[in-house]
Amino acid sequence: MAGAGGGAAGEGEWLKVAELRAMVEAQDPQAKEVDNLTLRRFLRARDHNVEKASAMFLKFLRWRKEVAPDGSAPEERVRGELSYDKACMGGVDRAGRPILVGFPARHYSANRDMEEFKSFVVYFFDKICDRIPRGQEKFLCIVDLKGWGYSNCDVRAYIAAIEIMQNYYPERLAKALMINVPYIFMKAWKLVYPFIDNNTRDKFVFVEDKKLQETLNREIDESQLPEFLGGKMPLIPLKDYVQQSQSV
Repeated sequence: MAGAGGGAAGEGEWLKVAELRAMVEAQDPQAKEVDNLTLRRFLRARDHNVEKASAMFLKFLRWRKEVAPDGSAPEERVRGELSYDKACMGGVDRAGRPILVGFPARHYSANRDMEEFKSFVVYFFDKICDRIPRGQEKFLCIVDLKGWGYSNCDVRAYIAAIEIMQNYYPERLAKALMINVPYIFMKAWKLVYPFIDNNTRDKFVFVEDKKLQETLNREIDESQLPEFLGGKMPLIPLKDYVQQSQSV
């Protein structure tokens, strides 16, 4: 099997994927429905330790049955979160990976319901992962913190989102470009940082204001760069993207 996306795989890695498949299928027949690339992501997330990857993957299957019994998180659970336009769809980066843009300044801890927020996180991860083309396994995220203040600070929600990503969507995030970062945000980040595993920490890139355009232009062609960042690609709020997808 070719190692499409996510970095080349050698024969030794595919042998471990086969070992992982045998192990998880013996414990949960539903694992037969999952492709080898998915299993490889879990294997890589646990540094190719088959037993740890097996435990992680089986936990994922149990979790998935709870949060998305019909295959996806129900939209009715997240309509409140969708109304704030905290997450938008962008174009693709120079590698062809889809772009998700987040606006934490549109999130207010005072009116956040944690269960709805967790469902929203699952919802937007599912939608961006659905956009990943064949030959790729990851997406790029731009996190615009412009206007973020204490009323937006929600460490519990940030930790919940990161734990969902690293436990149930391993090796999906290519990098998160943290832009327009106010100094006070770093105080909150210091509380969140210990909960991020080593495989994920390096994927959060804090971009200096003076290097913003240089960084964005290196990662994204002007035709795909969001308009609000000087490019030509209009953003689509997640709620509108879903409606457009349903009408196609």
